Amino acid sequence: MFDKVLIANRGEIALRVLRACRELDIKTVAVYSQADQNLKHVLLADESVCIGPNPSTNSYLNIPAIIAAMEITDAVAVHPGYGFLAENADFAEQVQKSGFTFIGPDPDVIRMMGDKVAAIDAMNKAGVPTVPGSGGPLTDDEQACIDCAETIGFPVIIKAAAGGGGRGMRVVHDKESLFNSIQITKSEALAAFGDATVYMEKFLQNPRHVEVQIMSDGQGNTIHLYDRDCSLQRRHQKVMEEAPAPGIPMEIKQEVFDSCIKACNDIGYRGAGTFEFLYEDGRFYFIEMNTRIQVEHPVTEMITGVDLIKEQISVCAGNKLSLKQEDISVNGHAFECRINAEDPKTFMPSPGPVNKFHTPGGLGVRVDSHLYGGYSVPPYYDSMIAKIITHGADRTTALKKMGVALDELVIDGIKTNTDLQKDLVVDEAFNEGCVNIHYLEKKLGL
Repeated sequence: MFDKVLIANRGEIALRVLRACRELDIKTVAVYSQADQNLKHVLLADESVCIGPNPSTNSYLNIPAIIAAMEITDAVAVHPGYGFLAENADFAEQVQKSGFTFIGPDPDVIRMMGDKVAAIDAMNKAGVPTVPGSGGPLTDDEQACIDCAETIGFPVIIKAAAGGGGRGMRVVHDKESLFNSIQITKSEALAAFGDATVYMEKFLQNPRHVEVQIMSDGQGNTIHLYDRDCSLQRRHQKVMEEAPAPGIPMEIKQEVFDSCIKACNDIGYRGAGTFEFLYEDGRFYFIEMNTRIQVEHPVTEMITGVDLIKEQISVCAGNKLSLKQEDISVNGHAFECRINAEDPKTFMPSPGPVNKFHTPGGLGVRVDSHLYGGYSVPPYYDSMIAKIITHGADRTTALKKMGVALDELVIDGIKTNTDLQKDLVVDEAFNEGCVNIHYLEKKLGL
């Protein structure tokens, strides 16, 4: 096992990683920006190093500063968490070239999965179901693009190969506007990602967002930890997640689980990873693979009893998986609400001092948060400040517990989206299950 791990992140995920390291008797190094010197994990870590000014480009995205912090503290590995540099192949490569271990897959695998065209090709070879599409980058041949779209069937969606997070996408409903839309998306992709490559897929009109959690040791051993439903989204950002995904027959899920395991073994994957799918009319369609731990990983931990962070650290230290597939089973149901420092109606960020912070408790309730009374939420980073997770014997029980937990939650001094989450918990359609990815935006009138 590693002697000392540097945590290249902030907030609740940094604290989550620190806790896992402490349970594994691994010493920790926290890096932080000038605005983050009072973060909880910074105060709890064995060592801490300031790596730059407040903007993330000068701190949490500053690769030389992070590697220098590893050198001066004698850390042997770095955990990137999620966001920031977690899926940056160049960062992983520089970490390895500097003689350290990146807690995640090899740089070439990150690079492959970050290129949506290459990822789809790899998935097709492994038998993972994909969305009908162009099968590769679109050219400047207008007629060829029109022929491709007509073969797929309108509406289609143009996507940036290097895109992510809901950016670099454009839906096209007819051939008259197709080529102009392709050129606009190429220009936007080049400006946003430095890569103008785009491809085309069938636009699924009312799908659900379902994902599969895997863990692989890079030594030919991979397991799945079942699935999650993340369909409650606003502008492609997840708001509430649950596990397992309701209303999908296990025989359909099992085929996808098996194909995900094969894909991981084919590409030599190591660490935690998530296959994201759209699900519509009884079929799964691969959209991307996230080569890191996910924000919503706690719901999987609650239904399987597996500590994903500890297992991720272990396999990236060179150990074989400690679990076999037959060791993994689903126990009950779990939900996660993302609590953001934002106005619940306008969704504008609401940074500032937290006067009071009281967390809910009780059987089956978990809170992942870096907040404490007196802490001030800075305006420079993502607005998520807490995750409320509940677990019950079934979906109804877990959702009822979430309602109780949200009623107990007190965050005073800043605005949060707690009221929105309370509304979703009692929403009739959501209680019935199986809402699609457009449901929340329609509910909010967006």
